[in-house]
Amino acid sequence: MVKNLTENEIIINVIKYIKEGKRKDFQEIIDELQPYDVASIYQQLPEKHRVRFLSYMSDEELTSFIQELTQELQLQVFQKIGVEKSAKIMDMMDNDDLATLFHEMEPKIKEAFLSKMDEEESTAVRDLMKYEAETAGRIMTNRFVWIPSHYTVMEVVAKLKSFAEIAETINYLYVINGEKKLVGVVSYRDLILADADEKIEDIMFSRVISVSADTDQEEVANIIGRYDFLAVPVIEEDGTLVGIITVDDVIDVVIQEANEDIEKLSASGKDIDFDTKAWVASRRRLPWLILLLFIGLISGSIISNFEETLEAVVALAFFMPMIAGMTGNTGTQSLAVVVRGLITREMDMKVAAGLVLRELRVGIIIGITCGILIAIIAWVWLPDPMFGIVVGISLLCTLIIGTLAGTIIPLILYKLNVDPAIASGPLITTLNDIISLFIYFGIATALLL
Repeated sequence: MVKNLTENEIIINVIKYIKEGKRKDFQEIIDELQPYDVASIYQQLPEKHRVRFLSYMSDEELTSFIQELTQELQLQVFQKIGVEKSAKIMDMMDNDDLATLFHEMEPKIKEAFLSKMDEEESTAVRDLMKYEAETAGRIMTNRFVWIPSHYTVMEVVAKLKSFAEIAETINYLYVINGEKKLVGVVSYRDLILADADEKIEDIMFSRVISVSADTDQEEVANIIGRYDFLAVPVIEEDGTLVGIITVDDVIDVVIQEANEDIEKLSASGKDIDFDTKAWVASRRRLPWLILLLFIGLISGSIISNFEETLEAVVALAFFMPMIAGMTGNTGTQSLAVVVRGLITREMDMKVAAGLVLRELRVGIIIGITCGILIAIIAWVWLPDPMFGIVVGISLLCTLIIGTLAGTIIPLILYKLNVDPAIASGPLITTLNDIISLFIYFGIATALLL
């Protein structure tokens, strides 16, 4: 019914059926859409149609589509459908998503929802909320299949039939001993290929890659990416299995961490999006910009100190923006390479030294190439070989230093246990502006005067 319709046509039909009370026709459209698409349509509906839109959906459909919304929109939906129905939906939602949502709620509202939820589900969510934000414990789910090591394949299959529907994934079955400690893992593939009377302990892998509940979520993402897992188990210090983290949650983590690093790299402040009010966005950006403003004043003082040089060779002013801009650009590129590398691999002295040497070679190659090119341009523009040499050597030196600055600064911050993304693009650019102008006028003064 909807496969040949555009999203706008689907929305028009949805509004039409809501207005005319044609619930059956409405349901036929919803049945053919993915939860993400349903969430997208809901967000584009006029406010006056949203309550009836929600009332036409089953609890299962509401659960699936709500989990595709932002936390702000989730709260709005829960307010529209009421506490009683919200509690039913929350009982079916992923507990890790609920723990994150409740973390942003006011205590009274949070307790109102938790008190109406199923006691077992409510307890599970409270347990997750005990872990620190952005740790494995906070993003794990307790909806997974675990099996005792003494079970046979036949017994496991019987258990799967009972629990597969509520489990978040059955790709891996985690094996525990009598003390509920993780002792092995069996893939679903190995299970269906095994004989029915085989013991699980005979077909399981005993060397299990796992993470502790307090492991940082970035490290969890690295482990799943490194081993190409679809899920990873989470254990307490004593080895007790408490949950699993699935790859879909890791994708959310990767996107979240990438957005945070981009915000830091651009010094735009956190939590600024299309919906952020102007005064809030300004307040979050101003501290960085004011700091960079005062640092930038140093550039003016450098130029004033070389006023005689600039007056003697006015043509130097023409290449000032290019020298400063190119230095800032190469520094920002190196910064991005380092920050990305720190996320994806372990960093020690040997790796850091190798990275610095590699970026030094990159700076030299880029510097020589761009330096020769700009020297020729400067010589053609102003028929003075020495002027071309000054501009070319200046660009060579500043590109090398800019590349090293963009590499070394984040490595130093990393060594000091400070997030290297704090060495933001604007900061690196501003510092490189100062260095490049000092080098440029210093060389010009030495060779042209």
